[in-house]
Amino acid sequence: MLARRFTIVCLLLSLFGMLFAILVAEAGRPARARDVASSCQFDCLNHFRP
Repeated sequence: MLARRFTIVCLLLSLFGMLFAILVAEAGRPARARDVASSCQFDCLNHFRP
């Protein structure tokens, strides 16, 4: 029973840790890199249209 609770707690902590790491990585990224990536995505989609 204790092992099951420990496993659930570890899984929840790892999930929140990954979400926190994603937020920290996103905040540390320069704003220009996001603008270039988003403009390329829409530009690439429009490039293949007839």
